[in-house]
Amino acid sequence: MATQTSSQRQAAGQRAAATRKRNATKRSASATKAAARRTRSSAGATAQDARRTTRHATRTAGRGVDAATTRLQVIGRQAQRALLIQLGAAATLQDNVRRTARTYTSLDLVTREFNRLERRGERALSRGRRGIKRDARQAQRAVERQWDEVRSDAEGVVKQIRRVA
Repeated sequence: MATQTSSQRQAAGQRAAATRKRNATKRSASATKAAARRTRSSAGATAQDARRTTRHATRTAGRGVDAATTRLQVIGRQAQRALLIQLGAAATLQDNVRRTARTYTSLDLVTREFNRLERRGERALSRGRRGIKRDARQAQRAVERQWDEVRSDAEGVVKQIRRVA
């Protein structure tokens, strides 16, 4: 599994927390509705039962607000991550431009860079030459093998003709 940045880990954790809170809110709302239904239908319902049901309903509403807040935080984290990626790319570009400018503003550094490029060009050229030489040697060996086969076949034919004659 690929490693995650801290922003990715935080966003994943907040998404999971939002899901847990949303599910808890659904369970709490269902339980509160059932309690309210029982309180209304019960003939012996007391004021205390009604207050308890009201407290549950208030808590459920609070959980719903908390779950919605968490979802908004997840969206904010994702937007923040997109911004941080762009800032990181811009910082990298800035570093590269500075490095290039520093290289080509000093005569010593320019000379050193040109020498490095020259050596790299020589290496590429010598690699190409070695490859061509290798291919030529392989082709030469293949032709020599074929020539040896043709010569031995010709010698065999000459021997047969001498025997017959």
